[in-house]
Amino acid sequence: MKALDLSTYLVTDAASCSGRDVLDVLAAALRGGVTAVQVREKNAPTREVYELVLRAAEVIAGRATLVVNDRVDVVLAARSTGARVDGVHVGQGDLPTEVVREILGPDAVVGLTANTPEHLARVAALPAGTVDYLGVGAIRPTSTKPDHPEPLGVTGFAALTAATCLPCVAIGSVRADDAPALRAAGAAGLAVVSAICSAPDPQGAARDLAAAWVLAGATRGGGRSERAA
Repeated sequence: MKALDLSTYLVTDAASCSGRDVLDVLAAALRGGVTAVQVREKNAPTREVYELVLRAAEVIAGRATLVVNDRVDVVLAARSTGARVDGVHVGQGDLPTEVVREILGPDAVVGLTANTPEHLARVAALPAGTVDYLGVGAIRPTSTKPDHPEPLGVTGFAALTAATCLPCVAIGSVRADDAPALRAAGAAGLAVVSAICSAPDPQGAARDLAAAWVLAGATRGGGRSERAA
């Protein structure tokens, strides 16, 4: 697997796109510098998610890492057509990551949501290479995931990143101006939903997020922004 660039990470949400086609927003975000995309459409029927993933793979065309939220079956189905889908991001209540790794194989990207020391302890007990990165949050309360756990803030996020060697992506109402604090706290990237999907100019919003990440690395020395695998 090539180095995994999680620095500017878009999580899709059709409901946040203000009536625009999610693929149009995705294309604009790619032009702005998004490096990773997670297709997350929890309320859509399986067929719609599958078709969206196929079209997203065409739009991305290898320019960013593409993972699908939760749906290992959709990843397998899309890959069977030859679509370039890199992997899956699962939560604590989804299939166990060791099972996901067995299903998708050693070259797939497997991300996992983790927001407590207990989660990190379970990850640490897994064979090396089971999980590629962690999504850690929420940093702040977020309307895109009403059932999110108690917000961590930067201090809570830093405590978790210090307890794992895996790259940690910060999520949960993250803004571009959070880049310095979160990168200094050990973030491998900034994951956003509404900051891009709801922005009047998704390309500009993605560009601002990417630029803030780069500037934070230049001024503070950076976090674990890449993982060679």
